[in-house]
Amino acid sequence: MSSSKPVIENSPPLPEAATWSPRNAAERVLFHLKMHGDKTAGELGRALGTSGEAARQQLVRLSEDGLVESWSQSRGVGRPSQFWRLTAAGQSRFPDTHAALTVELLGIVGDTLGAEVLSRIIDAREERTKSVYHAAMSDAGGLGERVARLADLRSAEGYMADWEPDGEGGYVLYENHCPICAAATACQNFCRAELAVFRDVLGPGAKVERTDHIVMGARRCAYRISPAGD
Repeated sequence: MSSSKPVIENSPPLPEAATWSPRNAAERVLFHLKMHGDKTAGELGRALGTSGEAARQQLVRLSEDGLVESWSQSRGVGRPSQFWRLTAAGQSRFPDTHAALTVELLGIVGDTLGAEVLSRIIDAREERTKSVYHAAMSDAGGLGERVARLADLRSAEGYMADWEPDGEGGYVLYENHCPICAAATACQNFCRAELAVFRDVLGPGAKVERTDHIVMGARRCAYRISPAGD
């Protein structure tokens, strides 16, 4: 296997989409729903530093544009609470990097060169990613620091990643967005490779399990990461 140095030097620049950030009140609402899931207008208002009514007005406008939708849930005695979530159109506001071209190229490779060649390409991408991540992890300490570093790496690539302790001595890594979702849907070997990369770069002392999967209909991908002895 080649050394990691050429891989790092040849790494392409991140696409502009990977650095997407909200620019106005409406986009802040969309961003918060993407990162944190279904919320009431009151919860959104508190999170965004405004009033629940101001958040509700933004939600109504976004609903008229087809970007969010509401649903109700009872919380004990009293009127049901109204929650808001992104629609498919709202989800599409977050970049899926070069989606149509990527899917087309995957189809061409698979049809003309065969599934084995496509698998080898994905394997090569996996090894390249491992090299870059290992270099970034070179001075990381324990498992918690490695998980945090991995979340930073994934966020820089557009996955809107976050992490938290799971309360049982392990951690949960979240990816709130998949910038290659169309490619991963067309060829789930990408998802297989992603899990292999995580297990490799976090090391033999970590056990990594995917618990939620965007491609399977979940709001986000989630990974439970625990010490290997657990």
